Amino acid sequence: MPDGWQWDPTLFQGSAAYYERGRLPYATGFAETLAGSLGLDGGGRLLDVGCGPGIVLLPMAPYFTEAVGVDPDDDMLAEGERRAARLGVTNVRWVAARAEDLPAGLGEFRVVVFAQSFHWTDRDRVAAAVRGMLEPGGAFVHISDRKDPPPDPTPLPSPAPPYERIGDLVRRFLGPVRRAGQGQLVHGTPGGEDLVITRAGFEGYARHVVPAGHVVTRTVDDLVAWVFSHSFSAPHLFGDRLREFERDLRALLEREAPDGRFAERLPATEIRTWRKPRL
Repeated sequence: MPDGWQWDPTLFQGSAAYYERGRLPYATGFAETLAGSLGLDGGGRLLDVGCGPGIVLLPMAPYFTEAVGVDPDDDMLAEGERRAARLGVTNVRWVAARAEDLPAGLGEFRVVVFAQSFHWTDRDRVAAAVRGMLEPGGAFVHISDRKDPPPDPTPLPSPAPPYERIGDLVRRFLGPVRRAGQGQLVHGTPGGEDLVITRAGFEGYARHVVPAGHVVTRTVDDLVAWVFSHSFSAPHLFGDRLREFERDLRALLEREAPDGRFAERLPATEIRTWRKPRL
């Protein structure tokens, strides 16, 4: 966990409704790439820890007999259930729990996935619990945006989202220290997942990068949703200044792009996998 930070159940309070619209999607084909790399055949069970509204869980569910999403935020789980119903995914179960609650009586799994959620956990403790939950040869999977994309000099058709100016505005309202729930997150999120996972007894590391890079249009509403989908700028943090903040945010975005259109390249998706030894 980040130094000095403790779990706060308000971490993503109010963010679930903004998540799907605000966050950029993972690269098209990430589910097929993961299924192919692991040799999935439609059997076994999937566990998605920190599943949120099912951004990874729902595309992966068809490759398993059952897919289980675990998240401590009830609103995220409710949003995931709505998305599953809308998409016609029927083999998914949603469980309100923290990663530190595992194994939580959930049984054995072929694959356990963390999509940009492992850093919020007590990683050594959780990695050890996951190893005990996986079938022999089962996979621990970490999914994230690619962190080291090569530069693309091709001009964008519209202004890029002004993320630095948005950050300045958030700090003007919430103070200079980045927030996480009601506490403060001074040092950002830790790296070194590979060391933690190897230390827990996993082996057979593999890395896959699913390319993306095509340009998508982002509207003012999309970027407002992006802001409110994050723990460091979740709606509840602004208190009675929420409307004032949103007004100033929209004014900033409209100054940057009077037609309300921004352009952004989708990042590639990085998939890292480890295996539980068979013996």
